[in-house]
Amino acid sequence: MLTLHCPSCGVTAEETELHAGGEAHLTRYGPDSSDDSFESYLFTRENPKGVHFERWRHSHGCGKWFHAARCTMTMEVFGTYPAQTTEPPQGILDAITAKRPGWSWRDLS
Repeated sequence: MLTLHCPSCGVTAEETELHAGGEAHLTRYGPDSSDDSFESYLFTRENPKGVHFERWRHSHGCGKWFHAARCTMTMEVFGTYPAQTTEPPQGILDAITAKRPGWSWRDLS
């Protein structure tokens, strides 16, 4: 079972107490954007075999959203951080690089 640490309230919770919210760090486009940009926002998602950054909500706890870095193959969690963070913290990127040399996700590596 997947276990994540909520950075808002400090609780380590099993996935049954959490709600997955999809890919993290998306650039959101609204109705004023071009059709291509809005289509990309609605339908295009990364679905890597390996390290992925996701949004999670502590739905049966504090109710706050947060981001998690985990491997989709092994379910290994590299860390969690607040949803207001625009990029993954350097410590999490370093932890991923130490275990997965040569990894990449979007423009991160």
